[in-house]
Amino acid sequence: MQNQLKLKTRSATVSELPIRSARDVATWKTITIGTFADSLALRNELDSKGCNVGGQAAEILARPMFTVSSQKTDVELVDLSPAQLGLTTDTVTLANVYARAQRLGLQLPAAEVGPQLRLQYFDQPIGEFLTIGMDPIKTWSGEPIILNVANGGAGLILIGQDGRPEANMSVTSRFIFVRSHQPAASTEAVGSVAAFLPP
Repeated sequence: MQNQLKLKTRSATVSELPIRSARDVATWKTITIGTFADSLALRNELDSKGCNVGGQAAEILARPMFTVSSQKTDVELVDLSPAQLGLTTDTVTLANVYARAQRLGLQLPAAEVGPQLRLQYFDQPIGEFLTIGMDPIKTWSGEPIILNVANGGAGLILIGQDGRPEANMSVTSRFIFVRSHQPAASTEAVGSVAAFLPP
């Protein structure tokens, strides 16, 4: 499974052309978060639906930093590779992927998006691994972990992977980000507002 994370391949049907802003990419999937009272109820639902949870992911779901939304909310997800974000080397750091996505107007998903996507994406094709572009949560031993919604061929699973800023990712790996409904502040607009501020 870990080797699959390193050797993720992109579907030939998805364009690898770089996007210029979040407006250039369609919503891939809309899911609902805030449907469980707490993380234990969410974990129990994963078990009852036959979704496997890897060791690191299970640890993340049990950590106090992992929270669920208190209100039901629809979240628009986009599915992009680092290449589509305009990164051109064979491997890129997680920090660079996140910085580029945010610069283009995308947001990092809440950690709850990982298990909720697992529960709401039962028709995931075999061989697909989707990295949730979330802020990492540390394991009990202090290792930063992010989540990955996967179908490696042995069933649907939620697994953890290296969430260090310097972690290397393939430029063709697939990341899930959230579409922001707030307009991105352009540098021109920021500059024009700054011109009216006192020195």
